[in-house]
Amino acid sequence: MSRIAIVLFNLGGPDNLDAVKPFLRNLFSDPAIIAAPAPIRWFLARLISSRRAKHARAIYQKIGGSSPIRLETEKQARALEVALSDLGEVKAFPCMRYWHPFSDQVARAVKEFAPDQIVLLPLYPQFSTSTSQSSIDEWRRAAKSDGLIADQRTICCYPINPGFIAAKVDLIAPLLEEAQGKGPTRLLLSAHGLPKKIIDRGDPYQWQVEQTCAVIADGLALKGFTGLDWQVCYQSRVGPLEWIGPATEDEITRAGQDGVAVVLAPVAFVSEHSETLVELDIDYRLLANSVGVDHYARVPTVGTKVEFITGLADLTRTALAWPDNAARNEQGGRCCRDDFRACGCETGIGV
Repeated sequence: MSRIAIVLFNLGGPDNLDAVKPFLRNLFSDPAIIAAPAPIRWFLARLISSRRAKHARAIYQKIGGSSPIRLETEKQARALEVALSDLGEVKAFPCMRYWHPFSDQVARAVKEFAPDQIVLLPLYPQFSTSTSQSSIDEWRRAAKSDGLIADQRTICCYPINPGFIAAKVDLIAPLLEEAQGKGPTRLLLSAHGLPKKIIDRGDPYQWQVEQTCAVIADGLALKGFTGLDWQVCYQSRVGPLEWIGPATEDEITRAGQDGVAVVLAPVAFVSEHSETLVELDIDYRLLANSVGVDHYARVPTVGTKVEFITGLADLTRTALAWPDNAARNEQGGRCCRDDFRACGCETGIGV
């Protein structure tokens, strides 16, 4: 039977407080994050990581001193292996962009596994040059360096994957029902923000997030939540650049002014980490209380929810049947509008 390797790409996070500063330095050294010549970028990465390390350490101290994202991704990997066990010997390899396990380490492990086929599967439902493309480009470098020549298939995005959407709808529905039982309620569908200049370069991330949110709203309507008050918003804004909006904190403030309860659901994160466990659970809850939001509920990420894992398994099965390694979305082609020049199907990731 076939031996299939699935590489699951995720952000990564520090596994102890001493790792916070080097994690930040890795993050800001990425040309997809800071688009400057290498010497300038490395200087800025050291400067920014030094300045932000104390604040970031305080964030991780609130959740036990480390990020749970690697453990969460390991759980997803094991669940995906079980879901695909009928295909033969399947092994899923978490691969982190900014902390261990890095692409070089994972490429060596995949080569040792000696698969017949490799599927590259970002754990970012919506494509961005700053996430999926950065991770897969780094993987390509590591795989080439290690002489890894097995046949590969690349999934660039799956913003409206039925399994992902079903898992999200199922997690939102009970919290929405509880909140509506107390009075008028607004559903905030929150994604990680990006500087507007990245979107202006043709990155489809914001458009794909909006597609995700619209399909989630449709799924909730089918469950009886008709006439739903909902809003797309973006969190984690930092620095002086103009970021895409509206900002999640501004929408929470507006909800307080409007006298409505808030149910907040992360739609771009599939694993719990600092930006859900601290920013959403602690910081935004305090903000909600301060601006008069009487009821604030945060929806969990999809994690290892059966519908989501089934969706990833279906994506993998589909990708294995593709005729070549051109990057494709869940429908096997391009889903973005033509004006998105940085669409994953156009940039050649994984080829």
